[in-house]
Amino acid sequence: MVKIATIKKFGIRILIINVAYTLIKFTIIHDENHDFYSPTNIFYYTSAFFLFMLAWETNDWLVRRLSKTDKSLDLTTGTRILLINILLVIPITALIYYLAIFEFNHICKINADTPWLRFRIDFLRATLIGFTVIIFNLFYYSLKQKKDIENKMIALQKEVMTSKYKSLKNQISPHFLFNSLNTLTSLMYEDRDLASDFVSRLASCYRYILDNREEDLVSLEKELNFMDSFIFMMNIRHEGALSITSQIFIHPKDYNIPTLSLQMLVENALKHNYFSKEKPLKISIISLNDTSLLIENNLYMRKETENSTKLGLKNIKKRYSFYTNQNVLVESSNSFFKVTIPLLPKNIKEIAITKVPLI
Repeated sequence: MVKIATIKKFGIRILIINVAYTLIKFTIIHDENHDFYSPTNIFYYTSAFFLFMLAWETNDWLVRRLSKTDKSLDLTTGTRILLINILLVIPITALIYYLAIFEFNHICKINADTPWLRFRIDFLRATLIGFTVIIFNLFYYSLKQKKDIENKMIALQKEVMTSKYKSLKNQISPHFLFNSLNTLTSLMYEDRDLASDFVSRLASCYRYILDNREEDLVSLEKELNFMDSFIFMMNIRHEGALSITSQIFIHPKDYNIPTLSLQMLVENALKHNYFSKEKPLKISIISLNDTSLLIENNLYMRKETENSTKLGLKNIKKRYSFYTNQNVLVESSNSFFKVTIPLLPKNIKEIAITKVPLI
């Protein structure tokens, strides 16, 4: 596949070179010898072919080198590549025409009554053509980068939609409902008022999930209200073995986060830790200035029979990557586990990709 693409690329370039040379020959180069196989024509064709390919391949190499640095092809980097390209090609162009006109004219047979004038004309013409080739090549790569970004956005949109529905599906799971109903059954015999409150909170949780099943983002206020009900249910279910607290020092209405992201992080802590009344699990949700939320818990890691896939964290990271370049930060030690998620502006609507590596 790579070989076919390479052959196609060089085939197109050879065709362009021949067409360009033919147009130049019949519109600019006016010599008495129209024989294509004359030494003069052979020299001009060979030099044009070489300089075209040199400018193209040098430009390709500089763009590939840029892609390895994880930079985008913007106006600044494009101008830099153009200048480097010109500085590499100009001396070689000058050397070729100088040697042909002054040192090997007995071979090239360039008809020049004024050699220096002929040298300047040929040199400037070749430089202008080389400059045009480089500009068009950079334009091609910029369009290619734009197309790559569009493709990545489409792929990311599909990824986000898949992640969102997987997340919602996981929350409306029979396992979650089964545990909640078990807890409710016990409460009905022990404390009917608390059981009534539990039913109300359970209904509130499912209403939130169903009302926002089409939304990938919700306001932080809605998510925190949902978490109040969820935390209430978890505290009842794991009485004395669990402590979930929140310290929010900002206006929740002004920020958005991915739907159910807080619940997913709390669920992860419950899933991967052993806890009891003797060793309670403590989970804190804290706002850090107006930029992010910190979700932290102490560690009593369960002995898992298989390695964790960390799908929950991957899900959240992918969903955030659709809206911001800020990273979801994960920090772990022997005694705690921390996840810091960015707070998104309330009016955020679309992806904020600043750069995509060139392919």
